[in-house]
Amino acid sequence: MAQFKFLLWLAYWYQQAQTFEFEWDAGNSKKSTHKHDVGLNEIESVFEMKLAVTVGRQITPAVNEERLCIVGPTETGRMLSVVFTLRDGRVRPISGRAASRKERTLYEKISKTLKSL
Repeated sequence: MAQFKFLLWLAYWYQQAQTFEFEWDAGNSKKSTHKHDVGLNEIESVFEMKLAVTVGRQITPAVNEERLCIVGPTETGRMLSVVFTLRDGRVRPISGRAASRKERTLYEKISKTLKSL
């Protein structure tokens, strides 16, 4: 399983962005649907609802392009983990899947901390 390191700039970027522009490639647009039963609109809604928490940058396994991760609810309330990269200011989703128990716990902990600030 991939490991991530928190990045403050990612949290700031996510919170400050007013809109998100998405870039899908043929492979990634089908992978999440077929492998994890997660639709493109669901993945986009995690960003657009602005309720996600940023997990950080993938540190293992090593990859050629920086991979980032957020965890958050969809419009239907389903909790997803979304791995993506940023290209020319656009969000390019790599995968979206149901969040693991550990990711859901992390989401709850961070959300609770942010609400108390």
